[in-house]
Amino acid sequence: MDLKSGSHVHLMGICGTAMASLAGLLKDRGFKVTGSDSNPYPPMSTQIEGLGIKIMKGYKAENLHPQPDFVIVGNVISANNEEAQELMKLKIPYTSLPKAMGEFIIENRESVVISGTHGKTTTTSMMAWVAENAGVKPGFLIGGIPKNFAQSFKNPEGNYFIIEGDEYDTAFFDKVPKFVHYRPKHVVLTSVEFDHADIYKDLQAVKDSFAKLMHLIPENGTLLACAEDANVMELRKLAKCKNSFTYGFAAHADFKAKILFQNEKGLAFEVHHKGEILGPYNMQITGDYNVLNATAVVAMSKLLGFSENRIQIAMESFEGVKRRQEILGEPNGILVIEDFAHHPTAVRETVKGIQKKYPGRKVFSIFEPRSATSRRKVFQQDYVEAFKGSHEVLLAKAFDQSKIDEDNRFSSHELIEDLKKSGVTAEDFDSADLIVSALKARAKRGDVILIMSNGGFDGIYTKLLQSLA
Repeated sequence: MDLKSGSHVHLMGICGTAMASLAGLLKDRGFKVTGSDSNPYPPMSTQIEGLGIKIMKGYKAENLHPQPDFVIVGNVISANNEEAQELMKLKIPYTSLPKAMGEFIIENRESVVISGTHGKTTTTSMMAWVAENAGVKPGFLIGGIPKNFAQSFKNPEGNYFIIEGDEYDTAFFDKVPKFVHYRPKHVVLTSVEFDHADIYKDLQAVKDSFAKLMHLIPENGTLLACAEDANVMELRKLAKCKNSFTYGFAAHADFKAKILFQNEKGLAFEVHHKGEILGPYNMQITGDYNVLNATAVVAMSKLLGFSENRIQIAMESFEGVKRRQEILGEPNGILVIEDFAHHPTAVRETVKGIQKKYPGRKVFSIFEPRSATSRRKVFQQDYVEAFKGSHEVLLAKAFDQSKIDEDNRFSSHELIEDLKKSGVTAEDFDSADLIVSALKARAKRGDVILIMSNGGFDGIYTKLLQSLA
């Protein structure tokens, strides 16, 4: 990475949430940046285009001509990818995104790594906003676009770098979790569940990956572990750092959260720590899980020495993250909300949180099984539990399952039948257009439509807003 400003850096898989952020960091540092991706979609594709970076659609050998000075390879790229093979043939210097982040961006700064199965993006965004308000001029990389910053990245001016610590693997030539390269000194561990069934065999394999993170925290580092999660509590024992604390609603938590109120306008909570009451903290976002996220940020901010007044101001002004409880519009009095939820736990908590936030209003829960895990049968029954208590469920068929053998494929129809048996009004559809038509016929003024997908969902968002209008 000994590159001069103006050198040409090419990113393979540029529309990935972290890759898009790295593209921005490099462009901001004066590099010429190009990238390729098989399926560009907002909000990352929009961010990249807004930076004036050209996206080459599809992975092709010709994307490396003219020849760049350096290539960063995303974890979506396999060794037999046409562009990857051309990279090897041309012998252009290359590395992975996480390694580039650690060596070139984070360097020797105070690295604050937000990790866990759930809540990483919101918690990282919140932590970055608090640090910004505290005046420490942090750098950050987030797997989403925080509304307070309008971009998912920022080069550091001060000594802090705040980063979303993903447990997904690094690259086809570097099969370790991304966070291994992030030089973690201060770590939040939100939750540990089985996920990423395409690369992890079982829960133990996931726990083994987080064990690596625990071992990497230096003795003078910090760990904040969620007291609500038994797996997190088990992993906490592996950390050797002197500053190890827990947070959560549990009475035994070192930083104990207490919700003061929660309604359509937002929520307020306080944190009890060593006989002291911190807060109150007012927030625009809602949901018990967001209180846990915010409690972790309050605790880390206090441990890093940020002022109480600055933390309160930042919490109250935090606007959330695009595609996380994001209100898209309210055509004809029908509120349309988008969320990134795809793991059964995230789906359950999101549905529960939205229904709690809008009492007395019917909530249509729309879900597209699109992530590598949700398209597999491993969570078939967990989704039944996730949607129990839903007002009405409209389910898309699983996104492209061609590379998954038939015995392991998730079945949208089977889930619908199981939900009906449990008393939930539910139906599955073959396309986004059919879901839009059904909602136009069924939704009434005052209803809420919650759309959950971690992808483009065939443009359902725009189609629905236009149809309802």
